[in-house]
Amino acid sequence: MTSFDEIDRLLGNDPFARHMGFRLVEFAPGRSVVEMDIVAEHLNFMGYAHGGAVFSLADMAFGLAANSREHISIGIDAHIAYVRGVKAGDRLVAAAEEVSRGRSTAVYRVDVSRDGETVSTFTGTVHVSDRPSIL
Repeated sequence: MTSFDEIDRLLGNDPFARHMGFRLVEFAPGRSVVEMDIVAEHLNFMGYAHGGAVFSLADMAFGLAANSREHISIGIDAHIAYVRGVKAGDRLVAAAEEVSRGRSTAVYRVDVSRDGETVSTFTGTVHVSDRPSIL
C-alpha cells in the first residue's frame, strides 16, 4: 500500500485539489479523510458554500478511499444530501468509509462535517476494475 506521504504528494500535485485547497488528513485501506477551508471563491450568490465545492470535497475523499486497495476503481454513481449551510471561514472535513466491496462493485459513505456537526452526507458506488491500483 502507498504511504500517507506519497498520497499527500499526489494530492498536492493534483491541480484541482490544489485549487480547491484540499488537504489529506488520513489514508488507510477503505478509508480517507480530506479537509478544506471554505473561502470567498467557494461561495455562491446567496453567500453560502456552493454545493459543487462541498460535493468536490466529498468526491475527493470517496475517490481516495475507493482506490486505496489493490485495483483501480471508477466512480459510477454518487449522491449527496446537503443538511446544513456552510459559510466562508468554515473548515470542512470529509470522512470516507467503505460500506461494502465485492469483486466488481463497492459502495462508500462520506460524511462531511464542520466542528463535528454533519453538513452533508454522500454515497458513491464504484466499478472495481481488474487493473492494478496506481495508489
